[in-house]
Amino acid sequence: MSTSRPRLRLVAALAAAATALLVAGQLPALAVGDPPAPVTGNATHFDGLGSPYGGCGLPQSELDSQDFVALNVYNMPGDYSSFPTRPLPPAQASRIGLWNNGLNCGRYVKVTVGDYCTGVNDGAPAQPFCRNGSWVADGYNGATLTMVVADSCGDGNAWCRDDPYHLDLVTASLNRFARNGTPVGDMYPNHWNNRHVSWSFVPAPNYTGDIRIGFLRGAQRYWPAIAVSHLANGLHSVEYLADGAWKAATMNSDMGQSYVIGATTSGGTDFQIRVRDAADTLINNGRVYRFSLPSSCGGTCSAAYTSVSYTTSDGPTPSPTATPTGTASPTASPTATPTRTPPPAAGCAADYRVTGTWAGGFQAEVGVRNTGTTAIAGWTTAFGFPGSQRLSSAWNATASQSGQQVTATDAGWNGSLPPGGTASWGFVATGDSQPPTGLRCTAR
Repeated sequence: MSTSRPRLRLVAALAAAATALLVAGQLPALAVGDPPAPVTGNATHFDGLGSPYGGCGLPQSELDSQDFVALNVYNMPGDYSSFPTRPLPPAQASRIGLWNNGLNCGRYVKVTVGDYCTGVNDGAPAQPFCRNGSWVADGYNGATLTMVVADSCGDGNAWCRDDPYHLDLVTASLNRFARNGTPVGDMYPNHWNNRHVSWSFVPAPNYTGDIRIGFLRGAQRYWPAIAVSHLANGLHSVEYLADGAWKAATMNSDMGQSYVIGATTSGGTDFQIRVRDAADTLINNGRVYRFSLPSSCGGTCSAAYTSVSYTTSDGPTPSPTATPTGTASPTASPTATPTRTPPPAAGCAADYRVTGTWAGGFQAEVGVRNTGTTAIAGWTTAFGFPGSQRLSSAWNATASQSGQQVTATDAGWNGSLPPGGTASWGFVATGDSQPPTGLRCTAR
């Protein structure tokens, strides 16, 4: 029996609730620590993040990879009815699962397919994970995929409570696991039935560029809630500069990539932040990111996610350099940056970056940004593959390929963009990953 696990989802905190958190003070971060690598756990699957946010505080369209997982919120074997308040306080440290109060958000895990269950695997309380059957190896054992942590599993079932190393995998990724360099293609649904997997935390694959910053729905000068993404090694904390001193930002509930920051001056709309990675180390040698509340938000941001551009200062002596969002080098000295088109007169620009590779294929994302001064109703991106690459699948856009030319039009729901607004679409292709040719965007 193959089961797609139902989800209890974390709803984004309202501005009033977040303000209360600020008044009360942030709960201290509790370090669960990484498990020994690799570990083996039971694996389930789920359909997607839902709307507007997943457990990490990002819309699904803004994730660095559409291959994503959820980790267990609670370490509470045998308890299927308690739902302690999140984030869990220090007094309940023993109950914190590998979600780690959100501190493992944005990290990557390398997942390897293990044995198949021949019996019933339904997550029933106090029941074995594979009853009236056994775990057996088959031809899918050893297939691998690297995935990003984007959601949380807090449900009251045996999967989320009894197995500390349980992984919940997005359903759409199950057939993208690769064995001997080739995606398995047909593991789900007929050869799934919820398997064992082994996994470990790994650095972001093929990382280039710099972080992305966006304001969340409801953000405004007195509740400046941001999301930080595109991370080389996860996100441990965010610090903001206020009145000349660095202060710890408050995590937005336990949405580990969303933080409520403060302005450089009380009540202002200009911000400076620093970011610490999963090792609690300041990224990029303490790089400072400067940005403002976007004018497109008016008084309050209404979109689920409003991307912002920023400037940076590196090291102890500030040296500002203009940096479009997500294109700075991960080190103090810029290296490779994603291919980017110059802003055309129509007010639409595109960028391209690879988010995963394997033998014989790769996954990439195309970002779209409204560079004009008025809203656009839709967009179309186009580029050429430099070789024999072929488009296999795409999401968040209607995409097609003719010869080497790839064209993608917005999916409707993500076509309308205010000035400065962003969207993205992603795809999987066969062939070697190479920079595209003639990348361009057309607005309408």
